[in-house]
Amino acid sequence: MIAAHTLAGATTREQILQVARELIQTRSYLGFSFQDVADQVGIRKASLYHHFPTKEALGVEVLRRAQRSFERWSAGLTDSPSEQLAAYVEMYRGALRAGDAICPAGGLAAGWDCIDPALREAARSLRQVQIVWLSGVLGALRPAGAGGSLADAAAAVFGTCQGAMIAARITGNASDFEASLSALKGLYTH
Repeated sequence: MIAAHTLAGATTREQILQVARELIQTRSYLGFSFQDVADQVGIRKASLYHHFPTKEALGVEVLRRAQRSFERWSAGLTDSPSEQLAAYVEMYRGALRAGDAICPAGGLAAGWDCIDPALREAARSLRQVQIVWLSGVLGALRPAGAGGSLADAAAAVFGTCQGAMIAARITGNASDFEASLSALKGLYTH
């Protein structure tokens, strides 16, 4: 549950989005209802429809905001490629709270076959933005003349981080996140 001080001062729409993201990351998309959001925001369920016509529209907006947040975050990085990769891993560990939560897009995975196509597309878009960014970072780290697909390598990093989030969530221990990423760390620590 989001602390009341976190929601203080935010617009009702902003509060709804913050609460929905928290619920997606901790309960999964299928693990909460509009009523849960209304209860945590302190409004009537009917009031949610003023801001979002459906739970799916709310979920799509949570994922779009996550994507915009990632785009701003990655555009602001000016470190070396190895430091950028380390920052990406730390983003999963810290900002996405390894051990306590999972990535917002990952919160849709369990019910993938029964969620709205617009939600699936928003999750794919968030993934794709990260794959493109990771491809650039990994390309800068790759020795000249090295072969293999940068997109495949980026997908492996993304998948490793997602899997590490799930492993840490299962145990509730962030150290399991680090253990899952021990091989990846060799790419950015020398």
